[in-house]
Amino acid sequence: MDKIALITGTGRGIGLEIGKQLLEIGWNVVFTARNMHAGRPLVNDLREKWKTAWFHQLDVTDEQGISDIAEYIEDTCGRLDVLINNAGIQIEENHTAMEMDMDDLHKTMATNLYGPLMLTRAMVPYFKDSKDARVINISSRAGQLSGMGSGQAAYRISKTALNALTIILSKELEGDGIKVNTMCPGWVRTDMGGPNADKSIEEGADTAVWLATADKIETGKFYADRKVIPW
Repeated sequence: MDKIALITGTGRGIGLEIGKQLLEIGWNVVFTARNMHAGRPLVNDLREKWKTAWFHQLDVTDEQGISDIAEYIEDTCGRLDVLINNAGIQIEENHTAMEMDMDDLHKTMATNLYGPLMLTRAMVPYFKDSKDARVINISSRAGQLSGMGSGQAAYRISKTALNALTIILSKELEGDGIKVNTMCPGWVRTDMGGPNADKSIEEGADTAVWLATADKIETGKFYADRKVIPW
């Protein structure tokens, strides 16, 4: 079996496009989405062209769902080469830290931080048979400390925390041969980014696909447009 990737949040947008680009170069891709009724038909359509597309329902905030996808990977694939933690939410209005609803913060952290942590921990055993295991976290410049602003506080906090988790995991998993990086896709014309964004979905997915496929990459870095950027 060729390279195997698991991608979260593939019901639309960047996650779906990353999967398509990996299928194009012959990878096996496990697509996941919180909404099974939306996600499965998309992957069924993909399978008309690529038989290496697979689907499994996953809500990254659900611990039982994490256990179920781990069992699926074990039974179906037996190993994993790349995990792409793409699922993310931005549910609040443009609120400051002083204004934001604490429930919005809790929900945002559950999806954008706790989910990637739980899923990465669950997938580590399946990386052991990979020759080049990688974890790619989809982050944002909104979480970049060197350019931090105000507004969208819950989202910013969650992405800064995800960046910190990336560094921590890169150190902890380096001895196991697992590279862990994060990337910012930029302002992309998705449902979240809106129609006025300056990048196409294809361009937004590019760096994540490159991080998954490049012959040699570093670990513990923050990337945008295939270049390392400051934290």
